[in-house]
Amino acid sequence: MSMGTIDISYFSLGIGLLLLLIPLFYLWKFKTGLVRTTLIGTARMIVQLFLIGIYLKYLFLWENPWINFLWVIIMILVASQTALSRTQLKKRVLFIPISVGFLCSVVCVGMYFIAIVLRLENVFSAQYFIPIFGILMGNMLSSNVIALNTYYSGLKREQQTYYYLLGNGATRSEAQAPFIRQAIIKAFSPLIANIAVMGLVALPGTMIGQILGGSSPNVAIKYQMMIMVITFTASMLSLMITISLASRRSFDAYGKLLPVWVEKTPAF
Repeated sequence: MSMGTIDISYFSLGIGLLLLLIPLFYLWKFKTGLVRTTLIGTARMIVQLFLIGIYLKYLFLWENPWINFLWVIIMILVASQTALSRTQLKKRVLFIPISVGFLCSVVCVGMYFIAIVLRLENVFSAQYFIPIFGILMGNMLSSNVIALNTYYSGLKREQQTYYYLLGNGATRSEAQAPFIRQAIIKAFSPLIANIAVMGLVALPGTMIGQILGGSSPNVAIKYQMMIMVITFTASMLSLMITISLASRRSFDAYGKLLPVWVEKTPAF
């Protein structure tokens, strides 16, 4: 007999948050300078999650496909801006490519999962549409930030290698391939390692959440398998689209790397 999810009272939630005192103590003890950042980040997380909880409640009540898709567009724009701030690349270089990469990947992979794998009658059902697209966006953002930083840092650091390949007859795509390879390895090696030990060393959050919510382990396992597959696929697809589009804005007609990094204003 399955049990429903046990609610956490606000009092219990406050007691649970006291656990943060342990990492905060060590951050303070070793003078990391991260105590204030941690407190601000935690406060933002609490406020943002409560707000999104209220918003999702109404999304589930409205069941309006246009509103649901508008929410996805907002997530894409916020994720694109976040990627820009984390990579320190110029907005004109990255914003459109990464936004298009996110949009194409999350729609193609997300709708494939919802419509073909789950076979829902209403593919825009907020109960599935919003969480699935949100999981995809979160994973795409983290992998893209790592990969784009690695890709452009490699090009900047090893420009002579890139120009050497061009000078010896390589096409622009062929000359960029070693740097794309390093970006893929850097971004996806942790994910691949995580996939390899999933269920043996670690129980993933999605699976645990479903079990705590009353789903049978068999159902939770199948969902977790598909979540890993779609996040891996969407992350790779979005990265390839982003790099393909961004490269057109990153090089001149002769294949020379343009200034793509945001120039830091010197402090006085």
